[in-house]
Amino acid sequence: MRRRKSIPAVVGFGLLTLVAGTKLGPYEILAPLGAGGMGEVYRARDARLERTVAIKVLPPHLSSSEEMRQRFEREAKAISQITHPHICALYDIGHDGNVEFLVMEYLEGETLADRLARGPLPGEQLLRYGIEIADALDKAHRAGIIHRDLKPGNVMLTKGGVKLLDFGLAKFQGGTAGGGVGNSVSRLATEAQASKPLTERGTVLGTFQYMSPEQLEGKEADARSDLFAFGAVLYEMATGRKAFTGTSQASLIGSILRDDPPAITEISPLTPPALNRVVKTCLAKDPEDRFQTAHDVKLQLQWIAEGGSQAGLPAPVLARRKSRERLAWTVAAVALLLAALAAFGYVRRAPGAAARVRSYLLPPPKAEFAVLDAEGGALTLSPDGRFATFATKGEAGQTTLWLQPLADAAARPISGAENAKFPFWSPDGRFLAFFADRKLQKVDISGGPALTICDASEGRSGAWNKDGVILFSPDPTNAIFRVPAAGGKPTPATTLDFAKGETTHRWATFLPDGRHFLYMAASHGAGVKSESNAIYEASLDSKERSQILQSRSNVVYANGYLLYLREGILVAQRFDPASRKLSGDPTPVAQGVQYDPGFFRGSFAASERGLLLFGTGVGTPKTQPRFFDLTGKPVGDPIGDPAEYTSLSISFDGQRIAAGIADPTSGQPNIWILDARGTHSRLTSGGFADFPVWSRDGEQIAFVRGENGGRGTGVYLRALNSGTEKLIARFENRLAKVTDWSWDGRSLALEVSGIGQKTNSDIWIVPVSPQGGEKPHPFLASDFDELYPTFSPDGKWLSYVSTESGRGEIYVTPFPGPGSPSQVSVDGTAGGGFSGNGLEIFFGNPASNQATAVELKALSGGGVEVGRPRRMFPMPTFTALAVTHDGQRFLMAVPPGTAEPARVALIENWTAGLK
Repeated sequence: MRRRKSIPAVVGFGLLTLVAGTKLGPYEILAPLGAGGMGEVYRARDARLERTVAIKVLPPHLSSSEEMRQRFEREAKAISQITHPHICALYDIGHDGNVEFLVMEYLEGETLADRLARGPLPGEQLLRYGIEIADALDKAHRAGIIHRDLKPGNVMLTKGGVKLLDFGLAKFQGGTAGGGVGNSVSRLATEAQASKPLTERGTVLGTFQYMSPEQLEGKEADARSDLFAFGAVLYEMATGRKAFTGTSQASLIGSILRDDPPAITEISPLTPPALNRVVKTCLAKDPEDRFQTAHDVKLQLQWIAEGGSQAGLPAPVLARRKSRERLAWTVAAVALLLAALAAFGYVRRAPGAAARVRSYLLPPPKAEFAVLDAEGGALTLSPDGRFATFATKGEAGQTTLWLQPLADAAARPISGAENAKFPFWSPDGRFLAFFADRKLQKVDISGGPALTICDASEGRSGAWNKDGVILFSPDPTNAIFRVPAAGGKPTPATTLDFAKGETTHRWATFLPDGRHFLYMAASHGAGVKSESNAIYEASLDSKERSQILQSRSNVVYANGYLLYLREGILVAQRFDPASRKLSGDPTPVAQGVQYDPGFFRGSFAASERGLLLFGTGVGTPKTQPRFFDLTGKPVGDPIGDPAEYTSLSISFDGQRIAAGIADPTSGQPNIWILDARGTHSRLTSGGFADFPVWSRDGEQIAFVRGENGGRGTGVYLRALNSGTEKLIARFENRLAKVTDWSWDGRSLALEVSGIGQKTNSDIWIVPVSPQGGEKPHPFLASDFDELYPTFSPDGKWLSYVSTESGRGEIYVTPFPGPGSPSQVSVDGTAGGGFSGNGLEIFFGNPASNQATAVELKALSGGGVEVGRPRRMFPMPTFTALAVTHDGQRFLMAVPPGTAEPARVALIENWTAGLK
């Protein structure tokens, strides 16, 4: 906010005056803007986002009271949720030492009070500004927020229209506007009573000339109190005079309680009588006799602007002389012409798109937004634009899914949606569907248990149409299936095209007719720019499909546009849902939107109400390898440069690291060798190469390459002292990962995902030097997933993860067999392996986000005795992990220490300015 007027060199009150150069957290004070009983306002610089903001420093009587600070913080959080083109955005609230402050949008313009000092407003301008103020009040009232200090000094006139300022006396009513009585969140002293630290029921708040009778009598204020003040402001805008005056404070109060101001038409005869009626109704002494909502006032003003009051034009001035009668009719004719021109002028302006408004959601206390990986898929908007969802990570790293009413301050955890991933909405906004515990589930957002719809081993996306049909991707390497929202057996809705190298269909989204839908097809083994990655249009009623565009991103349809990511930028392109055709060029909408290449997904959502939600901030997938000891403390400096690390492997002597690093241009990983000094050299090039493991002597590396356009995988050996690669196994239409090399050097353990096969992920053994006809063969293959195989140091055991219990748990089984597996974990795991001495299993526990160890004891009968789990330390966010072969250190690719916290941005009227 900014007031364009002469500013004294030093502005302040009490002991809070700040000088240029003072820093409040990340904000640097540049110059004073103004002061009043509710604080001082300064122009400041936000060093993080490199933008100019307005800082309001709160007065001592607020800062010194803990109760007041808590109340004001709750109120500020409520106000910050209001996104409206005609309400000054509140960005932040903070404190630095004993200074409490608010951070607001910085505006260029002048206040309505300054403008009215030069006289009343022209008719067209009066109506336009009045409509915009009413619309802003309606938005605030619907959010349960009553302004309580509406006056010309709190209305800023900018090039984009009005901005409603200063909710310093606002009351959070906690519901919709009306006649209800709510509890005051912050009862702050008025400018006339700034010496009082706290006001209670019966205290007068606001600026007297614009206060309603009930406020002056110390009664509770509600939305209709704001409408009284709005009537007084409209009166002043039309006449250039205040509605109520007095020679003293007492006489002013008496005038408000007793008198009615002269009719507007008596002072400004050319004013439409209908406006006089609107103002008179707003200024009714009894709240029951006023308009009951700001929306009603807005509709009346729009009707006047559109010419609806022409029948009520001023009557001719009666006089005995014909000349005066002719003059009166001339005035009436001029009034008619002016009213028509004003209406025409406004109507021509009215269809113009409202300004684009950007704000940020606030994370819950002691939590940070999670916008990467599966948590990044938690950003959603309900179809009606009333709610958003997001995920956070707490202090212990646990993930929680939250429901955020956009007209309320308080987000709440969604009961029944624990461990939820990739949520999506029912068309009526009543239910939220999600994936958890290998199931597709749904929960009523108003409360109740989660209900299972069908099985989904590792779901990736979902969409729900008005006919109760759900489209979803049950796992990372599958087509899209359909299932009734009430539950049932899933059936295929799409078919993978192996000839194109497709290994996944995901991110389905319905078009408005509810029958056609869009989805992304991609190849795990292909690069970002590969032709295997595309957005297709399909129908529930046909097996046919047509390509819409090339993209390795999710796509959303809203407001006549397709939104998708293109080279790190969120773009919008015109799209006709009836013909399913694109037109025009893609137009950038937002930069810095988070994209996770591992999931082929950007963190963004949109609704038909003109809202756009996206994750930004640290969510870059760049990480750096760093060693941690068994207590979770960092050991030494990070290794290598920040990059997109996809896999890590440590040589047996612990001196070198083989890492999969994604190319920033193509998105395809290749293998690099790093040493403890941080030097690095590229081992592979050309196409997809990843998942390296070291031989025991450190002379060779085994890894996999994508082949046949991503349709298959080859397993290769590469000697470090030569450039020769040796193919030792090939998997057609399967994705393979090398996970370990046996200590005797004879075998590789692989995780193999079967694309279009009867089983999904299986464990295979590939001989390094085949003898006696030995060939690659499956070691564990079932109807469940078997993942992350790791050899024990003595080569007699194999650890792995299986989903046979309904979630991932770690097991150990004799190798090469026979024998029965023993379950090690009980609370779920995402992977693990043996310690260096083979006496413990390390694994991560997703429920508690803890690194955990379990002691093992081999039995004489060939079995194993499993000890009690022992929690080691909270796991940081990482993109790749390895354990040294002596079992004393963990190597994790973690975000760089300079990374900023993730943020969630909300844009209202995001289509504004698009051609």
